Amino acid sequence: MSGITTDAPRGLTAADVAERVADGRVNTAADASSRSIWSILRANVFTLFNAIVVTGFTFLFLLGRWQDALFGFAAITNAVIGVVQEYRAKRSLDRLALLHAPRARVRRDGAEQEIAMQDVVVDDLLVVRSGDQVTADAEVLDAVRLEADESLLTGESEPIDKATGDRLLSGSIIVGGDGLARVTAVGADAFAAKLTAEAKRFSLVNSELRSSIDRILRWITWLIFPIALIVVNANMQAAGGWEAAFASGAWEEAATASIAAVIAMIPLGLVLMTSIAFAVGAVKLGAHQVLVNELPAVEGLARVDIICLDKTGTITTGEIRFDAAHPVGEDLPEGWRWALAWMARVADANATARCMAAEYAELPDLDLAARVEFSSARKWSAAAFRGRAAGTWVLGAPEFVLADADADADTAASADAAAGADAAASAGGNGTPDAPAGPGARPAALRARALALASDLAASGRRTLLLAWSPAVVADEDAAEARLPEQLAPVVLLTFREVVRSDAAATMSYFAKEGIGVRVISGDNPLTVAAVAREVGLDAGDGFDARALPADVDELGDLLEQRLVFGRVSPSQKREMVRALKAKGHTVAMTGDGVNDALAIKDADMGIAMQSGSAATRAVARIVLLDSKFSHMPGVVAEGRRVIANIERVSMLFLSKTSYAITMSVLFGILLWPFPFLPRQLSVTDGLTIGIPAFLLALLPNSRRYVPGFLRRSLSFAIPSGLVVALSIAIVSGHARYLGEPETAVRTASMVTLALIGLWILVVLSRPFTWIKAGVVAAMYAGLALVLVVPIAQQFLELEWPAVDTIIDIAIVVPVACAAIEGIGFWHRRRFGTASEIVEPERQRRRRAG
Repeated sequence: MSGITTDAPRGLTAADVAERVADGRVNTAADASSRSIWSILRANVFTLFNAIVVTGFTFLFLLGRWQDALFGFAAITNAVIGVVQEYRAKRSLDRLALLHAPRARVRRDGAEQEIAMQDVVVDDLLVVRSGDQVTADAEVLDAVRLEADESLLTGESEPIDKATGDRLLSGSIIVGGDGLARVTAVGADAFAAKLTAEAKRFSLVNSELRSSIDRILRWITWLIFPIALIVVNANMQAAGGWEAAFASGAWEEAATASIAAVIAMIPLGLVLMTSIAFAVGAVKLGAHQVLVNELPAVEGLARVDIICLDKTGTITTGEIRFDAAHPVGEDLPEGWRWALAWMARVADANATARCMAAEYAELPDLDLAARVEFSSARKWSAAAFRGRAAGTWVLGAPEFVLADADADADTAASADAAAGADAAASAGGNGTPDAPAGPGARPAALRARALALASDLAASGRRTLLLAWSPAVVADEDAAEARLPEQLAPVVLLTFREVVRSDAAATMSYFAKEGIGVRVISGDNPLTVAAVAREVGLDAGDGFDARALPADVDELGDLLEQRLVFGRVSPSQKREMVRALKAKGHTVAMTGDGVNDALAIKDADMGIAMQSGSAATRAVARIVLLDSKFSHMPGVVAEGRRVIANIERVSMLFLSKTSYAITMSVLFGILLWPFPFLPRQLSVTDGLTIGIPAFLLALLPNSRRYVPGFLRRSLSFAIPSGLVVALSIAIVSGHARYLGEPETAVRTASMVTLALIGLWILVVLSRPFTWIKAGVVAAMYAGLALVLVVPIAQQFLELEWPAVDTIIDIAIVVPVACAAIEGIGFWHRRRFGTASEIVEPERQRRRRAG
């Protein structure tokens, strides 16, 4: 807090403001952004592998061999998709703003004026009224029934009364009254700015696909340079040695073959295919009102095994519906229905009161004598009438209404209270409602009965209010001080239910069937939350009061694995609960809408926000439900599963290529044989055996459950398959050279061998066949036939058919290799099981944990 005092009536002078601006005490915060555009470009463009690809691409162009430089376009496309993807995430985060009010109302030099939010300085006098958003942290100097809604910041669902000396938080909304407050913290020091700064720290979503591919690239980084030296040396030696190769110009052929070997080791197509699959998934989800802030988030929810959600907005619509009236006594004042009808229609009635209007439709003209407005601190409101429905009617939380009534009646004798009740009863024929009859002890007995009944109703999960009545009309001075009249007796308990979404039960059933655990985390009463959870099919028990949560992370994690429903959860506890579940090895999704949810959503493996929530929460979430319907989640899960299952399938194609490229490079380098392919030949065979079919297969439906271990399963097939391909090509090309075949014929034989075995790998990985998959495979075989017989293709690829002996070698080696691939596929299925064999044990484990 500043040591400089402010003249409260007049505010700061122009000189005071200028001094603070010069000192930097203004309401602007440094950009806590995200990543700069340069860092995004550096991460996606200026990488080691792009440098290798661009170097090879440029070198081939300089040699005039553009036909062999086709691989460069895949690298360019990868870089473009990566930059666009991360720039979208950055732009979303940079739009993060907790403060939506563009102007602030201040008092300076004795006059009230509106200024830009960023022009507010320390010690400014803020003039706040109902509907304003507080633009900087401030201390209240004067207040008239001032109430602030801090739900987006702290999670407190009820408005908070603000009195002189209380703190106003930047980002809160004034929902009642008006006041004058002195600014104590601005810019980066303000409460909202601190939340924003932490939420705006850039982080990419945790993606097993992406992290696995990155791990493969790191491994290749260690291998590529020593292998490249071996390959270059082998090609130069095969050209007659380094000196002879440079003298004769044969080094160009050797360099081209070496570039082919190096580029073949990099799974560029896998990175590209993954990005395309994510993008297509995001577009599909967008058509169903689901916005994907970051492309790998499409995969993320497929890996989630526990989803934490709030009751309001996900299970329920947030609307309140009147349930029933429960009389406390036998003889009710006949004016109670009119009183409720009036309270339901008063201009500032809250949502709970308004929903009674349909039930209590009859409202005669009532003569209002006095009124006490609702206060979140008191938890009740009151209205006093003359004539019809005469007396004072109080509506509020039972424990608060009766506690305040007892406190106000401490000095009144029970005999006087009974006399007042009898007098009111005798006046019933003159327009005054009948009071509950009975002996002097009856009001106390009614209060006890009301509290017991309220407790039973609350235990059933219903929200409960009490209507109480006194025959006395509260005086104006008592209403101003919010003092209840004497002789207040409970009349009727009113229950309300939250409206459960029509699709909530089906959504919860889907999660249960798929083995995804659900944790309901709410700030409401645990009994209420549990009742709603039971209504949608969750085995909720009584709910756990979060005020009793253990502080130890391990103990908290154990409790979260045992219990499903938690009430009275504070915003800070939400984040700790997410962290505790992650520490237990769970992949956690978190839903929310308030700013108080932003940090928990950011810490979760998968953050999901509602469009109806705050801008801060939407910006840090990975997925935003644009129509705020949680029922879209099964579709999101299904799309994530389709992406990750299909990418795992096609990754085996791409990694098989990396495996045989590395094996051939090392084997041919040791044998000092030239690499048996031109880059253009590899580009064509890659397109037929991997690229085109992988693109089509990656977009097909696939409902297989996600199972951890994607990289291990992919490599367990790709490495042995790659070894089979490399050995087959070595046998065919080696024997062709032994027979004296020209290098163009050796390359043709190697290309045919690679294409035929590669297509069989495609056959094995496409099973079980559908008409679409069979059509794709047949089209690739037809494409290979065209490439081998069409003259233009032969000329472009520099094909020359080998001698009969080499063709016989191909006819022997290829079937043997295909049989070996079949054996590897059979072993892989036995080792890792079918989809159902993998899924069922995992599902059982998660059910035990949940």
